[in-house]
Formats: sequence, C-alpha cells, structure tokens
Amino acid sequence: MTAADEHRAHPVSDLGWSLGVLLRAYERAMATAVEAVPHGFRGFLVLREVVRGAHPSQAALAASLGIDRTVMTYLIDDLERAGLVERRVAEVDRRQRRVHPTAAAATLLAELEHRVAAAEDEVFGALDPADRGTVGLLLRRAACEYREAEPGDPCTTVEHALGR
Repeated sequence: MTAADEHRAHPVSDLGWSLGVLLRAYERAMATAVEAVPHGFRGFLVLREVVRGAHPSQAALAASLGIDRTVMTYLIDDLERAGLVERRVAEVDRRQRRVHPTAAAATLLAELEHRVAAAEDEVFGALDPADRGTVGLLLRRAACEYREAEPGDPCTTVEHALGR
C-alpha cells in the first residue's frame, strides 16, 4: 500500500488511528533501544532523571514521572542491583533517601540516548527534520495542557522525559 493509499484509507482527521500506529511503533523501537536497562523505557526515564539530578527525593522522582511510589521503589531496587544507582540518606532530612547515579549510569545513559534518538529517527523517518520538530512541539503543547490523565504534572513529566 502506498502513502497515497494510506492517506485515502485513513484521512488526516483520523487522529486516533495515526497516534495508535505511531505509539505501537514507538514502543517497539524503544523496547529494543533501551533493552540494556531494567524495566525498559520506564527504567530509562528514571535513569535519565537520576543522572540529571533534578529531584530531591525518591518520592519527588516518582511524582515527576507520574509513577506510583511503590512501583518506583521496585524500579530503583532493580536499577541499584544493576549497579546503575545507589540510595543515600539525604543530608537535610535523614528520613529521605536520595537516589544517586553511579559512574556506570552516566556511561550507559549516553549510549541509550544515542539509541533512543536513532529509534525516533526510524519511527518518524517519513517526516523531514522540520516536520519532526513541529510534531514534537505540538504534541508537547497538547500534553502540557492536558492535566487530568496522570498523577503529577503532565507538563513537567513530558518536559523531563523529553529532556527539555
């Protein structure tokens, strides 16, 4: 089926079909790109946030990514077992645990970010770079305006996930 045939079969207004196709392709591409990290893409997002050091606690990290705190505990446990992060008592409040990256985390993250970029290029290969930028901007804007879907602030979650 040619692109013209696809366009006739699935008109521009069929946003749900388009998003579904791209989401499935994105999920498959990301699963392969980040298979080296425990918990796949979710583990990659957690690792990236930890390496960036933007969150004062494990709870803040969970809230930022919209991940249940209990689930976050298991994610961090597995990242710790893999030698990518370590928990330390917070200097300010000894009841809190901060999650810190290991040296291996920064090295792995750099490799994973290259793989993720290549996977995104594969998924969005039909678009030229300017169109890809526009699509990313529009999706980010829509996500940031949508405040009811997930716990936490979707705008912050998306911005952190995309490295913006």
